[in-house]
Amino acid sequence: MKAVFGIVSLLIVLAVVGVVAKRQMQASVAAVSHAGASGIAVSDPNAVGMREQSRVLQDQVRDQVARSVQQGADRAASADQ
Repeated sequence: MKAVFGIVSLLIVLAVVGVVAKRQMQASVAAVSHAGASGIAVSDPNAVGMREQSRVLQDQVRDQVARSVQQGADRAASADQ
């Protein structure tokens, strides 16, 4: 009985890993095709996709930090008044 549960559990885990891997591959292919369509030279498709994703993420974090700092300055200014 333990062996049956072990095998069933293993099959479930393999199915979940397969679904996650498939989604990850589809996302990377979509990012590469988008990068290729935008006129970026593609020598290593994964590197271009990762570089672009990294740049976008860095820009988002930079913008969020700037907004947070500005909100803090505004709150400090309104507290002083």
